[in-house]
Amino acid sequence: MKFKRQSVEDIHINLTPLIDCLLFILVILLLTTTFTQQSRINLSLPDAQGVPPKQYDQKIEVMVDSSGHYAVNGQALSSKETADLSTAIKQAANDRRDLMFVIAADAQATHQDVIRVMDAAGQLGFVNINISTKVPSRGY
Repeated sequence: MKFKRQSVEDIHINLTPLIDCLLFILVILLLTTTFTQQSRINLSLPDAQGVPPKQYDQKIEVMVDSSGHYAVNGQALSSKETADLSTAIKQAANDRRDLMFVIAADAQATHQDVIRVMDAAGQLGFVNINISTKVPSRGY
């Protein structure tokens, strides 16, 4: 008796669906990725032209000089620490967070020093924060 042998088919792996899936993932990755590019542009900031300043009965004015020293309502602080700045602002505010908060920074003050004042004011709960500017003189 002669039995019929079963024929064994070759196993084929179809890579086309795998390649399609990988290309689809690659396209999605490229579309959703943001590429940050550091700008190297020199900025010349404009002078403020607009609204004349309003007079407020009470306000907190923090001054930042060119070397990074702070003064709160005319009282100079002994250090540049954020904790000392926050304490001085708290004392000047007397638990009132609705006062006008004005930052008067020297043109040569670093951005970090100004941001430190804004951060301290934000952490204390001030929402009405303004930065004072000078009105340029007109050359008539």
